[in-house]
Amino acid sequence: MRSYVVGGAVRDALLGLPVQDHDHVVVGATPEQMLALGFRAVGKDFPVFLHPRTHEEYALARTERKTAPGYHGFSFHAAPDVTLEQDLIRRDLTINAMAQGDDGVIVDPYGGRADLESRLFRHVSAAFAEDPVRILRIARFAARLPAFSVASETNQLMRQMVDQGEVDALVPERVWQELARGLMERTPSRMFAVLRDCGALARILPELGTGEPTMRVIDYAASHAQRLEIRFAALMLALGQGQGQGIGAVCKRLKVPNECRDLALMTAREHATINAAPTLDAEAIVTLIERCDGIRKPERFAQMLVAAECEVLGGMAHASPDTVFIQRPLLLQALEVARAVNAGEIAARCADRKDQIARAVHLARVQAVENTRFQA
Repeated sequence: MRSYVVGGAVRDALLGLPVQDHDHVVVGATPEQMLALGFRAVGKDFPVFLHPRTHEEYALARTERKTAPGYHGFSFHAAPDVTLEQDLIRRDLTINAMAQGDDGVIVDPYGGRADLESRLFRHVSAAFAEDPVRILRIARFAARLPAFSVASETNQLMRQMVDQGEVDALVPERVWQELARGLMERTPSRMFAVLRDCGALARILPELGTGEPTMRVIDYAASHAQRLEIRFAALMLALGQGQGQGIGAVCKRLKVPNECRDLALMTAREHATINAAPTLDAEAIVTLIERCDGIRKPERFAQMLVAAECEVLGGMAHASPDTVFIQRPLLLQALEVARAVNAGEIAARCADRKDQIARAVHLARVQAVENTRFQA
């Protein structure tokens, strides 16, 4: 029995990148032996165990066979006679099909180190075509490692998978999971470029064009380390979908989480008003804040302004680093002033005229914002 560190940990170490997690493959062992050593079984489809002290994952070496369309249609075989090379050949890319033993020696039967040096994403075997998730994974890797390109033979294989309808078998939750991960990488535009080049983007997200302004917007959001909700809202805003109708369809189809959907829809609905903020009077500004529930949810209101800023500044081809989206500080100040109005005191004064409380609070906020603007 022997264990190896495999996959991303080996790849990232060779690239000089921080290693986040260690996955291990165990060759020559049975489930009973692993349990006897104190490992805890956690795998549902194939034998995976957690180390009793480090809690890292140790999977028994295995082979797999395609049994049905989609990424769930596989059967697995794990046994002591499965070799390390047999386990590695089922992996997606050569750069992920390397292993390192306890002695530090790297096992690289499929040319992963050479492809790392050449900055290439290359599939290990024809079995790549059996799992459509691998198209999304390559695209996500491209967003993480923007200097890498897809090998021509791999791109051709991905195109064949798209033409054969494999991508259509992906469930929405998995598509969103991979897209969300890619959006959080350093250069999300590379993900969409890879998906476009193989034809998968037209199946997964046909609403999205890959013009330079759109891609600049999402990369701008990434370069400023924005949260997922903001990156998604900025991307959807860059689509130019009228009043969020198209955005709603995208969110419904991909089953986008509520917090991402709500921010994207609100930003699309309000972006014209936000952009016009320097010309708005206090009444219009307070109405915007109240319409967006900014008094109760100031953080979401602030996120909306950041998404709008990303769309404007990110979309500029030659924006100066000193360029300021003045709308954001202006509206944040107005939000702070409006929230400072004591609604409780106003309600107490209008106790005998309850139907007028909301209007009185609104007018007090308008006056407060107007006074602040006048002082400025």
